[in-house]
Amino acid sequence: MRQNFPTLALCAAVFALCLGSAHALESDRDQPMNIEANTMRHDDAKQVTVFSGAVVVTKGSMVLRGDTVTVEQRADGSQFGVAQAEDGRRAFFSQERDTAKGAPQETMEAQAQRIEYDTKADRVRLVGQTQLRRLVGGKFNDEITGGEIIYYNATGMFTVDGAARQAPESAKSSGRVRAVIGANTTSGSKGATAQPSSSAPSAAGRSSIELKTSPDLDR
Repeated sequence: MRQNFPTLALCAAVFALCLGSAHALESDRDQPMNIEANTMRHDDAKQVTVFSGAVVVTKGSMVLRGDTVTVEQRADGSQFGVAQAEDGRRAFFSQERDTAKGAPQETMEAQAQRIEYDTKADRVRLVGQTQLRRLVGGKFNDEITGGEIIYYNATGMFTVDGAARQAPESAKSSGRVRAVIGANTTSGSKGATAQPSSSAPSAAGRSSIELKTSPDLDR
């Protein structure tokens, strides 16, 4: 059931309770970042690489897709990636979460016109027509939308702004935050089966650039 909550604080608090204590897979932090795209441009001096054309980034269970992805390699070995979509589409992000033994698998999925992923801070920032949702056992359970969402993988906490501060004119939302709260995992989730996102670019027709394949790319 969809509701317009009167305050952002209430909306975020309820959704955070549904997330519980689960957080992103800890093993993802130690995995290499693999990228596939049609073309790439690298600036060795700045350690910045721009990938273009149905880009797919994987790091463990994490998947990031967009029309273009810019990756900055930091001196400490961490990366900062920015995925963007064109022609009204949205970039796509997903990552599995650590759950208690015997509990259904949980996955966080996000879409936005711009997605920033900071491996050092383990943080995802969504800007413009944002959507963050949780799948439990492969089925839709919770969702929150707004103009800007910042999600902290390590803790499962997030902040939501109804209007994105840096979104392009075409990406600006109504300024409202919307949430859909599903059943708690411990009591059994009965959400609708999740459908593939039309905003996630296809993995077909790309050239591989020193990358490894991942079964996550076929999600």
